[in-house]
Amino acid sequence: MDIRIFTEPQQGAGYHRLSKLATHAEGLGFDGFFVSDHYHVMGDNDPRMGPTDALTTLAGLARDTERIRLGTLVCSSTFREPGRLAVISAEVDQMSQGRLELGIGAGWFDREHHALGIEFPSLKERFDRMEDQLEILRLFRDTAVDKTFNFEGRTVSLDNCPPLPQSFQDPGIPIIIGGGGPRRTPNLAARFADEFNFAFRSPQEFQRAVERVTQACESIGRDPEDLVLSVAQVVCVADSENELVKRAKRIGRDPVELRENGVAGMPEEAAEQIMAFQQEGASRIYLQVLDEDDLDHISLIAESIAPLLERGTEDA
Repeated sequence: MDIRIFTEPQQGAGYHRLSKLATHAEGLGFDGFFVSDHYHVMGDNDPRMGPTDALTTLAGLARDTERIRLGTLVCSSTFREPGRLAVISAEVDQMSQGRLELGIGAGWFDREHHALGIEFPSLKERFDRMEDQLEILRLFRDTAVDKTFNFEGRTVSLDNCPPLPQSFQDPGIPIIIGGGGPRRTPNLAARFADEFNFAFRSPQEFQRAVERVTQACESIGRDPEDLVLSVAQVVCVADSENELVKRAKRIGRDPVELRENGVAGMPEEAAEQIMAFQQEGASRIYLQVLDEDDLDHISLIAESIAPLLERGTEDA
């Protein structure tokens, strides 16, 4: 099971805290470091240190780190024109020497759009924009560098567009699509994704979402086994109940609720919760860290939970 660290910078992390956390995670051997793509704080958190721009942040982290995979969960289709996203992501991939992965979503948080004057169209149009974005990213990947392409989509047109810059990775930047929608999300994942992600739900709900994506793959003749399956869960673990209560309090959550809805508790409990998703087909988990300053928390995950997962896989 790949373990990746996932952060929510819109809650006020600030770039330097994220960089410190990312380099710490890299030193501990984590597979990836991912950020959300939001421009407005959620809940009652203090917004003075944030938000950050996801792709600007990843450009900096690409130069701060050397090995760890970097990416977004997920870029909102409303924030950047599709052509600009293709250019920006290719540059970040070059900066990282081929370590970028790009989560793409339709966008949902209306308040951040209104706050910054970003258009927030209907759900259908947001999904149309997302589909256009995915089509254009593929055209950037598949068009020869000495050619240009035209594109007429549902929401945008491109005329005589060169597929430049090119990503460092060949054949291109891996695309992640996630969500629990019953129709368009599975279909888009089947057509465009390298990875399907399902966040903050139970293993049983994950199984049902995977069934929908599998059916969508089979309907277009794609082998479902080609798709990486992943989950995301908030994490709060400790080596004592007292420390668990303290960690939960610092992120404004209740330990009982976290045990029910996340990866939480003692290391053995957390490993069991993760393996429940593994048994349903997940090969990767994004652990959502809500206290970016708690480096000891990250160390505990690497030193106590990762070995338990490896042992569990060997015993399976």
